[in-house]
Amino acid sequence: MDLGLFKNLSNARILVVGDVMLDRYWHGDSGRISPEAPVPIVKVSKFEDKAGGAANVAKNIARLDGKVGLLGLIGEDESGQILENILADERIDSQLVSVCDLPTISKMRVISRHQQVVRLDLEETFTDQHSQLLLNRLELVLEQYDFVVFSDYAKGSLSLIQPMIQVAKAAGKIVLIDPKSPDLNLYRGADYITPNLNEFKLAGGKTDSEQSLTDSARVLIKGAGVAAMLLTRSEQGMSLISADEKHDFAAQQLEVSDVTGAGDTVIATLAVMLGAGMQPKDAVEIANLAAGIAVSKLGAATVSPEELSRKLGQYLQKTGEHYQTPFDDVLKHIEFAKQNGETIVFTNGCFDILHAGHVRYLAQAKARGDRLVVGLNNDESITRLKGPERPINPLDERAMVLSALASVDWVIPFGAVEENDTPAKLIELISPDILVKGGDYTVEQIAGAEHVLRHGGKVEVLEFLNGCSTSKVISKIKA
Repeated sequence: MDLGLFKNLSNARILVVGDVMLDRYWHGDSGRISPEAPVPIVKVSKFEDKAGGAANVAKNIARLDGKVGLLGLIGEDESGQILENILADERIDSQLVSVCDLPTISKMRVISRHQQVVRLDLEETFTDQHSQLLLNRLELVLEQYDFVVFSDYAKGSLSLIQPMIQVAKAAGKIVLIDPKSPDLNLYRGADYITPNLNEFKLAGGKTDSEQSLTDSARVLIKGAGVAAMLLTRSEQGMSLISADEKHDFAAQQLEVSDVTGAGDTVIATLAVMLGAGMQPKDAVEIANLAAGIAVSKLGAATVSPEELSRKLGQYLQKTGEHYQTPFDDVLKHIEFAKQNGETIVFTNGCFDILHAGHVRYLAQAKARGDRLVVGLNNDESITRLKGPERPINPLDERAMVLSALASVDWVIPFGAVEENDTPAKLIELISPDILVKGGDYTVEQIAGAEHVLRHGGKVEVLEFLNGCSTSKVISKIKA
């Protein structure tokens, strides 16, 4: 597997077409039963709105750094506007089509003590006339993308999916489909379909034995004119099946928290990895790892390149390879983490020769929050601060070593000019929740502290491990 292709994730140009939804969550405590009916009273204290359905597929692609557009149907209502705003925050190129006679598909879940009390669905089935609007828009925007993902939730947006597929294939696009209909003939011409085990059975798939599963899958894709099937099999993992090949992938997560949206993560990851240039078998291998991460989280989760890299590192320990997020993408990932409600911790330094003191200090910094960002002095900055013999290790190598640590989520260089030898401007750009610095400093002496405190954050000073310093390591080597 060529991990270098991870650097090409942003090359993936993917259009998602399908049933978009607004997922709404009302959270609160329930301590008593209503006197009006035998139902719990939930005192709502928190509201959440999230992209759902095909919009969640697009969100997964965006979180993996793919360039993504979204084509779907919404109503001329508040829910549609909320969904548009969410997509804009996620940097998704929204191509949603408004219809005046039907509402935006919305699902409201009332949650109390981590349990769903009730779900309220607001939806009407879209008609062929509405689907024709999507087909017309598809023809207009198709040339901007290399891959088309159809996300079918049987809400009517894709009632004309066959002519949509034909348009996409005529334009030379790779087509992936998360199917809902048991009639796979609707998806004729697709390159990949990704049914789950239940959808496979409803379509006529056999599961009596591994051989019958393989044989029936091949009968189905041949009959439907589909090139390959990626069958997701829950605790049995996944199988990639084509006319002449079959590859099985064991499940990567034994303790499952929530399978909501796992299928969205699978097809999104598959599309991004194919768009980055991976071979199908390797792309599915990564998608399988992503599914393992997604089901370990609550709700319709997404997966970041960093999470995938760490999972892949465990999976392929013998390679010694490691993915480092391109510096230009880090700020976007930090913003996504903030949107998820994660606490961002920031620290900085030269980290020229990594030693035990550094490792302990960074672990303590990470323990203050959910994500740790390390500002790293670039080579010119270290030379100005430490002298002409420093740095010992160049920026790229120092960044790679740091990003390989379990405690470090992101590394960002600074110090392009002399006045930026402190990370003050970088801290203002990131605006972390917690600023951590090691050594004999007062809060007032720490660069960026004023900004963090002014914006409601915290500043903490940690002690270094006695006897550990890069200068001492260099002196010892010289001696």
